[in-house]
Amino acid sequence: MNAGFAQRLAPVLPAAARYFGTPFHIYDLQGMRETCEHFNDTFAETPYREYFAVKGQPNPTMLRYLTEYGFGFDCSSPAEIVAATRAGAVGEDICFTSNNTSYAELEAALRVGAIITVDDETIVDKLLAIDAAPRSLCLRVHPGKAADVGESYLGDALSAKFGIRIDRLPEVAAKAARLPAISFGLHMMLGSGFLRPDPYFVSLDLLLEQVSLLRSRLGLGIGFLNLGGGIGIPYRPEERPFDLPALARGVVERLRAWEDRSGLPRPKILFESGRYVLTPHGVLVTRVLNRMSKWREYVGVDAGMSAVVRPAMYASAYHHITVHDADGRPEETVDVVGSLCENNDKFGIGRTLPKVAEGNLLLVHDTGAHALSMGFTYNGRLRPQELLLHPDGTIERIRRAETVDDYFATLNFTPDRLSPEPAAPSTPA
Repeated sequence: MNAGFAQRLAPVLPAAARYFGTPFHIYDLQGMRETCEHFNDTFAETPYREYFAVKGQPNPTMLRYLTEYGFGFDCSSPAEIVAATRAGAVGEDICFTSNNTSYAELEAALRVGAIITVDDETIVDKLLAIDAAPRSLCLRVHPGKAADVGESYLGDALSAKFGIRIDRLPEVAAKAARLPAISFGLHMMLGSGFLRPDPYFVSLDLLLEQVSLLRSRLGLGIGFLNLGGGIGIPYRPEERPFDLPALARGVVERLRAWEDRSGLPRPKILFESGRYVLTPHGVLVTRVLNRMSKWREYVGVDAGMSAVVRPAMYASAYHHITVHDADGRPEETVDVVGSLCENNDKFGIGRTLPKVAEGNLLLVHDTGAHALSMGFTYNGRLRPQELLLHPDGTIERIRRAETVDDYFATLNFTPDRLSPEPAAPSTPA
């Protein structure tokens, strides 16, 4: 949580907790705007566009603010396409990047004129089978061991389920060229949560090699390169922020050098950054329900992993936790836990915090993306509301909390039943 967000939130937090009730995710509009401006300014020297990853934050209110900066949207399901269109996205404002994709999903993306990212050769086969005419087609490349940059949230180089094997790319591209697409691109994403730009240089160098190869072998022109998402943020206080200007400098240098060598125009650069754009500009605010002494000291709060699942899902995941208005208190070591019947329902283990009491407010940092969108309702624990902090101190509710009626809503339907067909009469011997 950056200092500006902390300063803007602290004076209004107690009133927000009383008025709206806890728990809630609250997002900082000013901080988000500053990051968007920084992204655009940093890449001003080359054709570029950020396609915000809707999977990280599908609330159309937040997405509409992103459109003010020319951002498009990376979608991976029909529901995410709906979220993007509700925010005003049309046509190539949407990049549809899915995997294990069905005909119905492809048709949903084609209806809105989205860029179609081909994650596997079977997607090309499906598009040809339905005589599709995508405006723009992007082939996602899996480089294998050629680009093993270490572990990330996507796994190692060979275990990730995404992309076309790089040795198969010319054959798949030749087949894809039979589709009447206006433009073609390439995509590569080597991981997620990177705090250094080097993996993106590896991706870009490999993709530029493929651009030259596809032009020489097939005469196929590549108009854009999608470097994916995966730009990390410093979840831990001791971590350094990602150096976005260093990434931009390296990208521009490589594009210029390749342009000079190849004589081809540089491709446009796309990103799908959800985490970098919004995650630092959100916190989960939750209230202490209980102090519990077992073999360890526990602080029980009124939210759980149904609101922020990352610490339970990823062994290395960390979210910083602070206590509101706790200056000068003695410190203690506690586990901060929710109420689910799962022992990994913990926001923090062995955390040193100011001593807390029932009713205190705790802030779980960095929940602006990949928090509520990854939530669930196991154990009947419902997802919290979302609030937006405006620069003038106004706080707006942009999603209400789930209710028990929501939990049971899918049980309200017209009864229906398929009866077995009568068995065919047996034929006498």
